Amino acid sequence: MSPPVKRSVTIDGHSTSVSLEDAFWTALGTIAKARGTTRARLIGQIDHARPPEVGLATAVRLFVLDGLQR
Repeated sequence: MSPPVKRSVTIDGHSTSVSLEDAFWTALGTIAKARGTTRARLIGQIDHARPPEVGLATAVRLFVLDGLQR
């Protein structure tokens, strides 16, 4: 277990930060690599697909969880 780690990413030319636990950062990197993309680009795709009432970190966690359940 680890506390969330804040990392900066650029989405559509705007910098933002996302706080996720190491396990989510690692899983997100694995998914991005399998898809032939970067973590930052994948986060951008998740951001564009999420409903406005869902925070970005939550959307990323749910995306990773969904990916692991398949």
